[in-house]
Amino acid sequence: MAQALSAADLQRRHELEGAPDPFPSLVDDSPVKPRATPRNGVLDTDSQEAFPSLAPAAQPGNKPVATAWGANAGPRIKPQATKQPTFSDTFVLSSIDLSTAGKDGKPTTLGEVMKQVTSQYKVKLEASTNQKLHQTTFFLKADSKKELEKAKKALLALLSPVVSITLNAPASTIPTIIGPKGVTLKQVRDQTGVRIDIPRRDSLAPANGQANGGSHSASGTATPLPTSPIDGDEEEEPTVPITITGPQPLAYEAQALLNEIIATKRSRATQRVRDIPEHVLPFLLPRRAQFEAAADGGEVTLTLNAPAREITVSGDREAVTRVIEAIKSAVEYFKAETISLKFSLPKRQHRLLTGKSTEDIMAKARCAIVVPKPEDPSEELLIWGKPADVGLGVQAVMEKANSAYIHEFPLPGPVSVSRQFLTYMVRVNYPKTLAAANPGVQVYTPPASTWDRASVLNVDIIGEKPKVDAAVSQFSALIGKLFGATKELPIDWLVHRIINSNKNAKKIKGFHEAHNVLVFFPPESAEQSSVLLVYDPTSPNASPSPVEKAKNLEDVEKELLKMARDAADVKTQIIEVEKKWHDAVVGRGGTTLNAIIGEDKTLSIKVGAEAGQPTEDAILVRGISADVDRAVAEIRQIVENAKNDEIVSSYVTEFEIDREYVGRIVGAGGAGVNKLRDTLGVKIDFSDEGEDREKEKESVVGAGGKKKKAVVHQKSRVKIVGRKENVEEAKRRIQAQADRLADETSEVLKIPHQYHSSLIGQSGKYVIRLEEKYGVKITFPRESAADGEGKTREALKADEVLVKGGRKGVAQAKQELLDAVEFEKESNNVLKFTVPQRSVARILGKGGATINDIKDTTGAQIDVDKASDDSTSANITVRGTKKAIADAKAAILAISEQVQEETTATVEVPSKFHRTLIGAGGQGLKELIARCGGPTDSKAQAGLIRFPRQGEPSDEVRLRGEPKLVAKLKAELEKTVKTLKDRVVLAVEVPVAQHRALIGRGGQHLNDLQTRTGAQIQFPGSRSYTQVGEPENAEDLAGVDPANIVKVSGPRAACEKAIEELKSQIKPPAPEGVTGTVTVPLKYHYAVSQQGNLFRQLRSFGVHVEQSVQPSKPAVPPQPASQADAATAARIDDPDADAGATEVQWQIVPNYQDAEEGESVWTLKARDQAGLDRALKLIQEGIEHAEKMTHVGFLTLPDRSMFPRIVGAKGSNVARLRNESGADITVNRDDNTIVIVGSETAIETAKDAILKMTTNNNNRPRGRRDA
Repeated sequence: MAQALSAADLQRRHELEGAPDPFPSLVDDSPVKPRATPRNGVLDTDSQEAFPSLAPAAQPGNKPVATAWGANAGPRIKPQATKQPTFSDTFVLSSIDLSTAGKDGKPTTLGEVMKQVTSQYKVKLEASTNQKLHQTTFFLKADSKKELEKAKKALLALLSPVVSITLNAPASTIPTIIGPKGVTLKQVRDQTGVRIDIPRRDSLAPANGQANGGSHSASGTATPLPTSPIDGDEEEEPTVPITITGPQPLAYEAQALLNEIIATKRSRATQRVRDIPEHVLPFLLPRRAQFEAAADGGEVTLTLNAPAREITVSGDREAVTRVIEAIKSAVEYFKAETISLKFSLPKRQHRLLTGKSTEDIMAKARCAIVVPKPEDPSEELLIWGKPADVGLGVQAVMEKANSAYIHEFPLPGPVSVSRQFLTYMVRVNYPKTLAAANPGVQVYTPPASTWDRASVLNVDIIGEKPKVDAAVSQFSALIGKLFGATKELPIDWLVHRIINSNKNAKKIKGFHEAHNVLVFFPPESAEQSSVLLVYDPTSPNASPSPVEKAKNLEDVEKELLKMARDAADVKTQIIEVEKKWHDAVVGRGGTTLNAIIGEDKTLSIKVGAEAGQPTEDAILVRGISADVDRAVAEIRQIVENAKNDEIVSSYVTEFEIDREYVGRIVGAGGAGVNKLRDTLGVKIDFSDEGEDREKEKESVVGAGGKKKKAVVHQKSRVKIVGRKENVEEAKRRIQAQADRLADETSEVLKIPHQYHSSLIGQSGKYVIRLEEKYGVKITFPRESAADGEGKTREALKADEVLVKGGRKGVAQAKQELLDAVEFEKESNNVLKFTVPQRSVARILGKGGATINDIKDTTGAQIDVDKASDDSTSANITVRGTKKAIADAKAAILAISEQVQEETTATVEVPSKFHRTLIGAGGQGLKELIARCGGPTDSKAQAGLIRFPRQGEPSDEVRLRGEPKLVAKLKAELEKTVKTLKDRVVLAVEVPVAQHRALIGRGGQHLNDLQTRTGAQIQFPGSRSYTQVGEPENAEDLAGVDPANIVKVSGPRAACEKAIEELKSQIKPPAPEGVTGTVTVPLKYHYAVSQQGNLFRQLRSFGVHVEQSVQPSKPAVPPQPASQADAATAARIDDPDADAGATEVQWQIVPNYQDAEEGESVWTLKARDQAGLDRALKLIQEGIEHAEKMTHVGFLTLPDRSMFPRIVGAKGSNVARLRNESGADITVNRDDNTIVIVGSETAIETAKDAILKMTTNNNNRPRGRRDA
């Protein structure tokens, strides 16, 4: 909302003091003699004592300066003496919702909404839409702050979506929220215009039930849920759900107001600093310790929610308040102290400016960077920092943005095919695979949220150029194999889980073995009715023939569609089983039920109360028809066996498996077999075969007449005891696991030892990825022993690698390992040479920018070995192809030779002038170099002029470059410093009330004055106010209020001229106003004030009202209880709930029978006597009208469907009824009741007219067609 701004605020808003003072003081900044500290001084953000309290409270002796626009500002300036003040405000909406603005004949376009607001309120309204950012900026201007606020609120209500927020408030705070007679709650409603519903106490659950444990607002409400109390004392306190409904920003405002009320009633508090500007948040993160110190010993906890840009502080109330103030002060400080610089970078480079890069930029340049989200198409970046740091921030950002080579690979084909390619890559984690195959390369796919609306899908590959080129080559090969190898099937997502269950896992896996086709089901949460088939391009058996690919895809498609048709046959069956037999069906620990459901878990069985049936003697079975029939039969058999007391838990089965698999099946510490025992409730024993069985047996004599020996695998016998169904299930699972183990194989690869480290990767990440991808175990030899064999469990030589696992996995891992070895063999060229030590810094560049540029351009790897301090040369090592090495060497030697031709010089410049010479964002240096004929390119300008770092006690400025340019720069610097030394500071008294007018809108008047006179003018409160030093004539103004002292700096003649013009523009004070009083009975207060309309009308002609007492009782008596209450409280599932809500109800009560006694004295302050007389007349007429309002009628209609007709367009029908009947009519937004206040005759007349309108409408045929 627009606010009356001080002169300092105006200067900050219009960036008048953002640039440094060109004439800083020659004297010390400390005052000549003790005096009151200015309220807004320069803040030392590095001081532990000064920060985080960035806006300290004034001392008792320093009374805050009263604003010129408040009620107690003293005499007003006559309209003819000065221009009527204007108020303005600007806000931005990222999305506009016109769905609510089109109801009941309201405007349906943005232009019509703006026209409606401007006609309804006295405001000027402009809007500007940025199509690229999808943002609309609104600018409002009005003659009164109240009118501006009303217009802004109305505009937000029309353009914002209507939301509902649930706020769980502790029950003890509800009386405070409502307030005496509902006054507090009414104030919140009036201020925000939203609907706030608090349930009645008798309608709430006795404890924290569904009302509190239900849906919780996602808006980040500050009040806790019962399950997460602020402290232990409040853990059991019930909460009441308060529902807030209205336009989104106004609903959030009401939520914040209620949270403030709740916080005042609790010993411990939780507060949030919300909507921290995105560019300010990075400046706050390093200052956590300073914020915690602001608690002054109190217990607090700070939590950061980075996506929501908010900081939550919980703990002792007083400590929380101090910390919150410190954070808010810091936010305001950085909002005022930082400036932004906007520039564009290609979208692909944005990936290099997130995560740790932002921390590096903050640590190096003290700047924050705001990068648009990946799904945002904008390429614009914002760098935020102090004026002196933004230049360094730009350098840091460019270094990061160019720190790696980026290849943007557009996926070919129609976008539907591109999405299929991208889905396959993401599901098999191909970006990670590609990055692991090319160490130093990162692969990024577009966000999933952009797939549907993107016309082209790009994959970004980032890293050093030769490695990126190799990765691009592999990626291109994959794309070529994927053409014609993908297909999407339309299958209802509801049956995906049944098709993709463990029951069908072997069959789906068989699609790959038989047809080389992979099947990808979308996640259940996506509710996407499609299945992707991919002819596996990485398989060694893959055929390049498009015909072969299409045939295999079509075969799998037929099988899947058949499975979908079978899976769609789902049914539900309820069987009656006495409750006493339920334990037999469930089994101990649910073991019997687990056996019935099976490992695939495609059945849902609910027993007893869980079945949701009228009787607990029911079991509900749901799933595929065949499985349901099987389960029902098994349940009935179990019940029958239990009834006959048969011993069914002594069923025994025995079978054999290979002994070598027993250890794997039993698991470490028996974990595998114990899981089967616990899940199915069976007993499992393993035993070896008898010792008398030979390991080898003689076979039948062969064709050659010799006897052959056949190898007999040693067996182990498995014995399982338990219930028959459970035993058979356990047997099936053990045999299935043994079959999987039988498929294992191993292979030894010959790979030279020199490539092992590259294949293993850092911390083994590459080999671990291969093991996880193919389900294999890969073993490399360790340090070689004396006999040449590696020290591993397996006997491996130094050039051997063992791959063990499933046959297919071993083959795929082998192929990928051999491909990686071939890639490592391709680039092994190395060149070493030396350069002079003094040229190393230039070769590296700022933050490595130059050397990285050479790497990106040539594609070579370059290592610079910094020699010792006493060495005159440095070693350079270049790796890569021969051409890349030659190009890199030539570029490095060119820079080295250039360094030999440069010269250096120094200039003594007092440190207090450094900031002035540098200028905002380094603009001063850029202009200085340009005046001397230097380069205009920022990269070429870097290093020409170097000032001491901040905090270094040095006045020496170093120059480096061509001899002629260095000489010109030195002369220009000396000339500028001489000019800066010849300046003075003078002061002039200007009433603080007139500062705003002298500055002008947008600082126009101040800029014109400074341009005409050549002097700099600083108003109190600005950042540079204290930096210019003490004025020479300070003693002449010793008795003047510091808030009225304006400083003027520059050449003496210019300062004197500026002071003369300032004095000539000072206006004389305005004459005193007039006052009057009137006594109003409290019971007539609401009728006289007309819900605040009277006060707004009085202010329109310059009269303000102060009341000695406010009424505490509501405006009208409560509605008598009736049968409508019972109908309202009925359950929505009650079939008779509508029976009592079909009749019109009419109730009349006296208006003032229980009214509040007493009187209130209204004090009227007016600009002139005519305005005062007019106000007194209006109030007296209001009292006379209130005396006639003797009765209140409550007209309750069956529903609200007729309310729009009763109200009429913009309230026209209600206004007409008021004029005809003489009664006040209020149509509630919360219920179906219309409140009519007036004489008994008037309310009856109004009631009859309303009922007539409803009757006529019901008899009239509807001519509107339902949409």
